Amino acid sequence: MTPDPVDADEVAGLDEHEEVPPWWRDRALALPVASGLLWVAGLILQWTGLEIPALVVFALGLAAGAWTFVPGTLKRLFTAQGRGRLGVGLLMTIAAIGAVLLGHIGEAAALAFLFSVAEALEDRAMDRAQQGLRALLSLIPDTARISRLAGEQTIPAADVRELDVLVVGAGERVATDGVVTTGRSSVDTSAITGESIPVEVVPGDEVLAGSVNGSGTLNIEASADGRDNSLTKIVHLVEQAHANKGERARMADRIARPLVPLVLIAATLIAAFGFVIGDPGTWIERALVVLVAASPCALAIAVPVTVISAIGSASKLGVVIKSGAAFEQFGTIGRVAFDKTGTLTRNQPRVVATHTSGDHTQTQILDFAAALEKSSTHPLAEAISVAASTHPEATDVDELPGHGLTGTVQGRRVRVGSPRWITPHGLTEQAAELADQGMSIIVVEIDDQIGGVIGIRDELRPEAAEAITALRDQGISTVMLTGDNTRTAQAIAAQAGIDEVHAEQLPEHKAEHIRASTDQVPTAMIGDGINDAPALASATVGIAMGVSGSAAAVETADIAFTGTDLRLIPDALAHAKKGRSIMTGNIALAVAIIVVLFPLALFGVLGLAAVVLVHEIAEVIVILNGLRAARSKRRIYPSNVSDATTPSSTNSVKASDY
Repeated sequence: MTPDPVDADEVAGLDEHEEVPPWWRDRALALPVASGLLWVAGLILQWTGLEIPALVVFALGLAAGAWTFVPGTLKRLFTAQGRGRLGVGLLMTIAAIGAVLLGHIGEAAALAFLFSVAEALEDRAMDRAQQGLRALLSLIPDTARISRLAGEQTIPAADVRELDVLVVGAGERVATDGVVTTGRSSVDTSAITGESIPVEVVPGDEVLAGSVNGSGTLNIEASADGRDNSLTKIVHLVEQAHANKGERARMADRIARPLVPLVLIAATLIAAFGFVIGDPGTWIERALVVLVAASPCALAIAVPVTVISAIGSASKLGVVIKSGAAFEQFGTIGRVAFDKTGTLTRNQPRVVATHTSGDHTQTQILDFAAALEKSSTHPLAEAISVAASTHPEATDVDELPGHGLTGTVQGRRVRVGSPRWITPHGLTEQAAELADQGMSIIVVEIDDQIGGVIGIRDELRPEAAEAITALRDQGISTVMLTGDNTRTAQAIAAQAGIDEVHAEQLPEHKAEHIRASTDQVPTAMIGDGINDAPALASATVGIAMGVSGSAAAVETADIAFTGTDLRLIPDALAHAKKGRSIMTGNIALAVAIIVVLFPLALFGVLGLAAVVLVHEIAEVIVILNGLRAARSKRRIYPSNVSDATTPSSTNSVKASDY
């Protein structure tokens, strides 16, 4: 299904969206913090024997905390938009009301404080994700040059219409999708497809919005309006994925849904029974005790304590988990999907192989190529310059966009370019072999004779194979989703040990693969580029490489790594699974307490004081068990990869940012 175009007003709204402030200046956290401070103050007053002031302070704390979730809970319950959804919010509201009616204001204030903090942190994470969409739209230029009969005109990019002819100069971004009509050049499509090496384009080739033109001037016939192109569709895909993910219930909500109606029905029947037998006072009080017995005190604490402990500990591993929901889902992952460029690879093309013919040496071929490439900004030029031992002077250098360069080096005529321009006679088999290994080929011609071919490739990170092996040992399958060509993708996947490969994927294709995968097994997507944003948002858990990742990828993802060492992935997954196991145990205990107390309260075996005491003991047990999730450690690997970035050395994303 083709996504609906993004409306201009929506785009403007994103541009005007305020940045999420640091947590200490976030107004959304003001009420939860105030609720907590008032609750603590109430406890102090109560301990000093000032009962009336303590009661007043508890009531203020309850009001502050309840205001953050009670109105929203009632709205979801009674409005058509909410569709009568039942969740932890309603159960917490009922428990607070029951505690108040029985005179336990402090207990109600504590419940309101804990739940309001959890809800505020979830909302903050969603706001940051929405903010990340602005980074996607920043790739669209503000204006575009259009070729008209009266000459060139500059118009707003949003006003470009299909069949308009765009004039795109060197270094300029393409305003919308189109087809090249005249000109030859190379275009950097890394922001859209993830391909690390610029693609040569000639008349008839398609170019995507947001691509950066190389050194030549291109005339491009627009195939999409300025407001409905590949980039605006990425924004729509991300928004849609976040909306769908927001509908996924958290574990506590799934438990609360059947529990809420059962508790309400039971309390109503108990009160009604009192009227039937002529003793309404006793049975109404018993109904209220049942409400408190069924209150999710331990359940409310079970998840936050474990999550906070586990998230704080994960940050020591270099893993920033943005929300409790993300942590819960992270522990269920059965498949990990990788982007290639910048994630599995370094995103730094290097000369990997050189073949020569005749009397030429590898050093001479690299030096002659570097002499011509010295003035070029092409990523392949940089790779050749780094590999060359010397850089002789070149004269009469001329760049032919989309082809290569010509010039004179040490009195000899030299041409450097792709096999499409210079046929590598005598080295055809060697060039084909390098291409089969996923390399880009540069042919060097000296005095009209083939001198050699150079193979350049974005190399696999040295720790990647270890990371994939560790994932496999945990029973987790792997897949690669990349915009690069099939040869390159298969070569990199074979080196890393990836189970499945999907190459030449546009952002929407990646998102489709992820959605299909999540239908079968909980799937994590890890990437670092803007083109990965829809897939990151569509995954069960999206993971961004925080050091080198784009702002859109980091903001869209549920989890960010502060380093680039891929071995963080299996370590983080093992930590999340352990934390989820602890959390599940806590929830089981919390539910068991409710199941046991309910009949005892119903038949009057336990009074209010005993019920509250059991809840308090359960809360202490749950807290102590949840703190175990703070234990984390990195496994010891047999090899020490010296150039794999460690979290401590490159903390560009900090836990405090979230």
